[in-house]
Amino acid sequence: MTRRSPNLRPGILTLLALALLMIWDALGGDLPLARLAGTPMGFPWRDNPFLVHVMHEGAKNLSWLLMIGLFAAIRWPVGMLRRLGTGARVQLALTVLASVLAVSLIKHASDTSCPWDLKEFGGVARYVSHWAWGQGDGGPGGCFPAGHASAAFAYLGGYFVLRHVSPRAAALWLGVALLAGLVLGVAQQMRGAHYMSHTLWTAWVCWTVGFVIDLAVTRRQKPFPTQRTAPLHARP
Repeated sequence: MTRRSPNLRPGILTLLALALLMIWDALGGDLPLARLAGTPMGFPWRDNPFLVHVMHEGAKNLSWLLMIGLFAAIRWPVGMLRRLGTGARVQLALTVLASVLAVSLIKHASDTSCPWDLKEFGGVARYVSHWAWGQGDGGPGGCFPAGHASAAFAYLGGYFVLRHVSPRAAALWLGVALLAGLVLGVAQQMRGAHYMSHTLWTAWVCWTVGFVIDLAVTRRQKPFPTQRTAPLHARP
């Protein structure tokens, strides 16, 4: 019986999530959700102390501390990380960093402005889909995808590292990272800092970065097949 590839299910989930994101964008669900929190005078929750100091600044600082901890754990592993080899710990730390960098690079090239920049909510920009590449909206841009949600979603790729030693721990890691990212995304949505699609795309980018890195690492570690030769006594 042929053994099913362990990457088949994640691959299908990646493509399915991409299709659902495309459907969300096509249905235009961002603005209706933004209107639930925004008014013509802006977003009342924008400067809320809890959302600003705890959910934004606090979460961001905690994420950086955790990332530093992962890099330190390459040399001094603790807890579950002791079950990972040095190479796997390097992969875990670099996956988180690569996910953050990927989101930051896309944001840097984005012309999409944040909801609080829209005229509808007291700003100056007009709504332009993030699919309208190269088309400015009259605002500052640089808002797509959601950078803050990557403070949690960047850890999604850890699932691919942990699944090789403990599927249960990997599932728990994935669930916590996913839930934390969604909570941070909703907090930013309430402040008018991002549309829901920005948060969802960040999750997809971070997941895909982790998946691709794991594919590259496992492919590199897989030994090349050797040609089998017949025993000397069997040769003519």
